Amino acid sequence: MREALENIDLSPLFITMKTGIVSIVFVFILGLAAAAAVMYLPGRVKWVIDAVLTMPLVLPPTVAGYLLLLLFSLRRPVGIFLDSGFDIRFVQTWAGCVLAASVIAFPLMYRSARAAFEQVDPQLIYAGRTLGMSETAVMLKVIVPEAAPGLISGGILAFARAIGEYGATSMLAGNVLGKTRTIAVAIASEVSAGNFDTAGFWTAVITAIAFIVILSVNLITGKGMKKISGWL
Repeated sequence: MREALENIDLSPLFITMKTGIVSIVFVFILGLAAAAAVMYLPGRVKWVIDAVLTMPLVLPPTVAGYLLLLLFSLRRPVGIFLDSGFDIRFVQTWAGCVLAASVIAFPLMYRSARAAFEQVDPQLIYAGRTLGMSETAVMLKVIVPEAAPGLISGGILAFARAIGEYGATSMLAGNVLGKTRTIAVAIASEVSAGNFDTAGFWTAVITAIAFIVILSVNLITGKGMKKISGWL
């Protein structure tokens, strides 16, 4: 067992963390923008758009991955256009890992941001408008600061979802060692190959990361937020 662990290729850890960091940048920005935009939509339109944006959260990841594969395959118009016009490929590439993780993690960030925005005291918003602030200024100077704890916790949860993604990633980016094999993909691959010691190692790694993520969310959304404020 010791010899097996000594020979473990650590590239899945680096690929996973790199994928999570890059994808959360896109997810955080797009999630905030989508949540802010949905707030100002009419009722019926809002529910339709909300349902569309939340779909990846309830769809099986393999279904989302299959749809992404159909869309960005080099045999499809979109995939051909991106490849020939911009030399961008998502199938069997690290970019595919980022895309798959971003699509699956996006609904968590969007729902968290929307919930955080809706919990902001309406009186503060009205006060900002009374003072002559534009809607953009109200959003940036009133709503976002008040919703910060929820936005941060949503970002952390979305990051955790991104680094733990398996179904869509395996469908779109595949399982290429040193290129697209994330920790989640590595665990499934090692188990299927009968390498249970290696699979156990990666399981312990992702479990430790998950614990740190949950602890961070608790510190931000619970009493720990006051302690953090005190330290600062």
